Amino acid sequence: MEVFIIIVFVLGYLAITIEHSLKIDKLIPAVAMMAVCWALIAFGIDDFTTWFDSGKHALIDAFGSFNHDEKLHLMEETLLHHLGKTAEILFFLLGAMTIVEIIDHFDGFSTFKRYIKTKSKTRLLWIFSTLAFILSSIIDNLTATIVLITILQKIINDKETRMWFAGLIIIAANAGGAWSPIGDVTTTMLWIGNKVSTDMLITYLVGPSLLCMAIPTLIASFMKPFKGDLENEIELKDEEIHDTTYSSTMLYLGLGMILFVPVFKTITHLPPYVGMMLSLGVVCTFAEVFSTKKFKLTTLDDHSDDMGHHSPVHKSLSKIEMPSVLFFFGILMAVAALESLGILFNFAEDLNTAIPNSDIVVMLLGVGSAVIDNVPLVAASLGMFQNGLNDPIWHFIAFSAGTGGSMLIIGSAAGVVAMGMEKISFFWYFKKISWLALLGFVAGSVAFMTVRMLLHG
Repeated sequence: MEVFIIIVFVLGYLAITIEHSLKIDKLIPAVAMMAVCWALIAFGIDDFTTWFDSGKHALIDAFGSFNHDEKLHLMEETLLHHLGKTAEILFFLLGAMTIVEIIDHFDGFSTFKRYIKTKSKTRLLWIFSTLAFILSSIIDNLTATIVLITILQKIINDKETRMWFAGLIIIAANAGGAWSPIGDVTTTMLWIGNKVSTDMLITYLVGPSLLCMAIPTLIASFMKPFKGDLENEIELKDEEIHDTTYSSTMLYLGLGMILFVPVFKTITHLPPYVGMMLSLGVVCTFAEVFSTKKFKLTTLDDHSDDMGHHSPVHKSLSKIEMPSVLFFFGILMAVAALESLGILFNFAEDLNTAIPNSDIVVMLLGVGSAVIDNVPLVAASLGMFQNGLNDPIWHFIAFSAGTGGSMLIIGSAAGVVAMGMEKISFFWYFKKISWLALLGFVAGSVAFMTVRMLLHG
């Protein structure tokens, strides 16, 4: 039965990887393989001899001798455990996504346009790379990429030039997301899974991540596409730079409340999603107050219609990427099925025997994340490695999975969204940008090993 479960997982994973060829959204194979994997476990529960206790991070002794009811009860408990852990991540993401959409509702990101006044391509490159690096550490690399490419389209008219800028934005955004607990889904998973703490994650990774962004940007600044000044630039009008009364206020409030979440967790020791819900409540309150100031109270019915139609919270919730949320749910619960049967635990032991050097294993994980989605790779690593809180291997996994995806345009959410927004082809990115991303990844990896050596003597 284990063989059938692995086959289902591999086929589902393959369907996710080639979603663009199949023309099927990746959430479909993700949720389907999750359901089928757990159904196969339920049907063959009596045949399994090993079971992994996620709470104790060890195989359960004499599981094969348990009777049918005991095994079913343990399966239900395990399923509930994984559902709870997955829900923590999903509700955290939902809260963060909603705050970002509320900021966008008030056109808060237009504030960044005020900082872009130069015509020099080299200066623009450093401005966009720096903004991508910083912004992605707060609102995640996917959203940062969307915001910056949207701004890019307003100030650069030439498509080829925009594609080059977009390629470097992808590298910078993925690098920026790696060192922050709220900057990338995979890093958030490790943080919520109590594998890394905010202070040590920043200590280990801010330097390597900065190098991962800076070296490709430095090299690119000497290349022909970034030489000279912009031609036929699009002038930004005043109303485009600051469209609404509360743009800046909502931007700083929203980003500030997202940054407050790690502080809340440190003070209260509550799971991060609790702090995110508090932050969401504060942002929503101000959003509703600012929104109602725009409307005049006429009749009670008319006012009710206006509130229902113009509520920024309702609008923002309707824009949430639910397919992405369901994809994460399916992937995390499918990987949990493999973990529960002890398959990942045994695979990790075999891998450590075949490749004793864990650094090589983690770097291969980074290369793998360029080919296939990094979310299931990190989810699998959570089941493979049993190292404790703030063990350096978790920080290296966060870096590799976060930045390795930049080597191919399909290797990260930031790359995929840029591919769609600018119609960048796979092979154009591979020829022009991939080698820069590889240099950044290698430089960052070496920097991480150096930082680890200094911290551990």
